[in-house]
Amino acid sequence: MCSDSLQSEDLRSSSDSDEELPVFDFLQPRPSTDVASQKAPKKPASSVLCSVGSADVMMISSDSEDDVPLAQRVKLRQDSAVLTEGNRKGSSESEHLLTTLDKERRSTPEEADDLPHRHLSASETGDATKATKRSAEEIRASREEALRRRQARERRQQDREALKQEQERQKAERRALAEASKALRPEECIKHMVVAVDPALLQLEGGGTLLASVQALGCSCAIEKQPLPRSVTWARQAPSAQNGAARVPEPHVVMQMTVEDFITLTHNYIQEERHSGSACSPTLTSWVRERQRLHPDKRLSLAVIELESYFRARKSRSQKRLRAAVAGEEAGGGKEKKKRRSGHAEKLPEVSRVEVEEAVVHLQLHTGVSVRFLSTWKEFSDHITMTTKAVAEAPFKRAREQTGFSFYLESEWAGGQRVDKAGKGLLQAWKRQIQQFNRVSSDVAAAILAAYPSPQLLKKAYSQCRTENEKLSLLSDLLIRRGEGVTSTTRRVGPELSKRLFLLMHSRDPEQNLDASL
Repeated sequence: MCSDSLQSEDLRSSSDSDEELPVFDFLQPRPSTDVASQKAPKKPASSVLCSVGSADVMMISSDSEDDVPLAQRVKLRQDSAVLTEGNRKGSSESEHLLTTLDKERRSTPEEADDLPHRHLSASETGDATKATKRSAEEIRASREEALRRRQARERRQQDREALKQEQERQKAERRALAEASKALRPEECIKHMVVAVDPALLQLEGGGTLLASVQALGCSCAIEKQPLPRSVTWARQAPSAQNGAARVPEPHVVMQMTVEDFITLTHNYIQEERHSGSACSPTLTSWVRERQRLHPDKRLSLAVIELESYFRARKSRSQKRLRAAVAGEEAGGGKEKKKRRSGHAEKLPEVSRVEVEEAVVHLQLHTGVSVRFLSTWKEFSDHITMTTKAVAEAPFKRAREQTGFSFYLESEWAGGQRVDKAGKGLLQAWKRQIQQFNRVSSDVAAAILAAYPSPQLLKKAYSQCRTENEKLSLLSDLLIRRGEGVTSTTRRVGPELSKRLFLLMHSRDPEQNLDASL
């Protein structure tokens, strides 16, 4: 109702005016969009697009009373405005193109041909020349830079190769040291030993037994002619060596001496000693010295096999002679038969056991060469086997003994005393501390531990003493018991050890000599 009254009042007020204004009916129901779109081509609305100031304003007016919605009409007018603007811009570009073509037609052909040349000579010719000069300089600089980079790259490559070679060399050295250290272990060292046996030794009675024993040991065996006849030498083979190319010879040499040679040289020594050096034949000592002079880098030791057979035969001969002298048997046939049985033994000179020991002691004192007497060839083979093991394990034992101390450490002392968290082992640690003193046995330490089981109790006892002399003699009357039963003995600790223990507990000078008197 209100909307109808407003419309009637507006119509009355505008009746006097000549122009009829459009009426917008917002409140009444509108028909559907399809109806409006069907009515729109029959009664088009007029629109005017004008510019007010700097902003575009769209004014919409209608001469008819159609029912097209305002929002749809506004959208249609905006689309038409956009199309109009695009047409205007396209026309302006077309006009600019036509103007350019017209100017080109008006210019003469000479001017048209000269136009690009003038443009290039004026602006681009100088730039091209400069670009050409810069490119030549840049090429030269780039070549120099490339050369420098290549040289630097080659130097880096050489440095990397040198570093790689150095690392490989160090790695090979470490590997060789590790292998050499492993080769010195007792379970591995015997595998790297080479036992060289003289062929003359194998031609004797026990040569086969010796060769079998060496091969059963697990080491290599070489049959080579030795500088000393009937001798055995040793060499250590490097772990990485092949075909025996890197053998390190050992100085030890064991020479087998026959009974005949040993008895002869011993007899010459006895004759020289009895006649005050009048004998000109070589003695045992002089013969060994000559071998040492010829081979100064060798440590010679002698082995004599079946010397007991000589002494048994000598004893048997002397007994038979005694019996023959007593019985008066001087038959010639018996003598010839006896000589045929022991003809070889009769050629050797008479030497007693005492004379042999005298000659051996003289040899060892003057040359340092020892003599080993063996009963059978089996004992000789065992002797060579034990010597091989000793030579193989010698470097490992020497390295183990290099502890850095000037005194020898027993195995249990070197390991120390273990003390657990509960205090088990403290008593033994206190006992070992007392036993560090010179001339203090386990019995003496046990007597002190029985009276003072800990250092704190001993220190407390020292604090209860009134004078210095009383402190010094606190432990002197403690009894030390040795043995058990009827053979047991007792003695006192004494003032000397008591004084040293007092200095140990109270001295503040780390350089003080505990054996020095106060």
